[in-house]
Amino acid sequence: MTTEVTREFIQGLPKAELHLHIEGTLEPELKLELAKRNHVDIGQSTIEEVRKTYQYDDLASFLAVYYPAMNVLQNEQDFYDLAFAYLRRAAANHVRHVEIFFDPQAHTSRGIAFETVIHGLHRAIVDARALNVDADLIMCFLRDFSKESARKTLLEALPFKDWILGIGLDSDEHNNPPLKFARQYEDAAAAGLHLTAHCDIDQVGSIDHIRQALEIMGVERIDHGTNIVEDPDLVDFAVSHNIGMTSCPLSNSFVRPEMKGEEIVELLGKGVKICVNSDDPAYFGGYISDNYYALADQFGLSRDQVVQLARNSFEASWISDEKKALYLAQLDDYVAKN
Repeated sequence: MTTEVTREFIQGLPKAELHLHIEGTLEPELKLELAKRNHVDIGQSTIEEVRKTYQYDDLASFLAVYYPAMNVLQNEQDFYDLAFAYLRRAAANHVRHVEIFFDPQAHTSRGIAFETVIHGLHRAIVDARALNVDADLIMCFLRDFSKESARKTLLEALPFKDWILGIGLDSDEHNNPPLKFARQYEDAAAAGLHLTAHCDIDQVGSIDHIRQALEIMGVERIDHGTNIVEDPDLVDFAVSHNIGMTSCPLSNSFVRPEMKGEEIVELLGKGVKICVNSDDPAYFGGYISDNYYALADQFGLSRDQVVQLARNSFEASWISDEKKALYLAQLDDYVAKN
């Protein structure tokens, strides 16, 4: 299939990004630069050597590469540089609003203070306003860590809750269902934080995990989660409750060659607020516009379908109704002129 939609149209399309792991934007060039700056021996000395380590074919093998790479992130400036490099790319992709995942436990567990992480990320977000990018942070719990670790992390985060829009749940899902963290989600909601959770594609117990997150834990969005098509009742629930879904075609393609495209198109057609995002772009070969185009090209998406994905990205975001109206008006204006 081919699409009538050009790369240029997609690149310029105003959009929001709601599923982006900041640690997953660590490009080989920056990884090498930070390793030298912080005197960290990563076992590679050239960009090509770093790229060769980015090899994986499932979630477990990806995480085995992903977490050790973070050792180069040592101080506040490193986190600032990481985030600002991504935000520059977001601006080039006409991302107007982004909600950035970060994994504090991946850093505090290796001796980096929570304050170091969040101060660096927050400074970059403030400076990115000059790039015309509006950004917020979503703090994720690592689901393969203990409930007690999540409890302590939430306590560390609450003094900074004005800098944190919501909480999420990521990392190895196997034997780590959403309900493991039900108490931490209740506490986060009581503190006024929004709720989302990864329900990764084709995992053991996918439908049960999606049902837990939606029906019991009350999440407002599901990250990945396209397995929901296996349960029409849950799809109806997602539509009637305006649940956002954040899909990531290029990262899906590392697990399924068809990148869950049929499911994305089906959910889009049923009125689910599904949108396209880049997940861990330094590792999966493309930023947000690349993800839009890959999906559009492989599945022959129409211009209207692509625009609806962008519309959904704003409508599923956690910004004010006034901001949504502003961004949606910019989207309509761009479409009218192009």
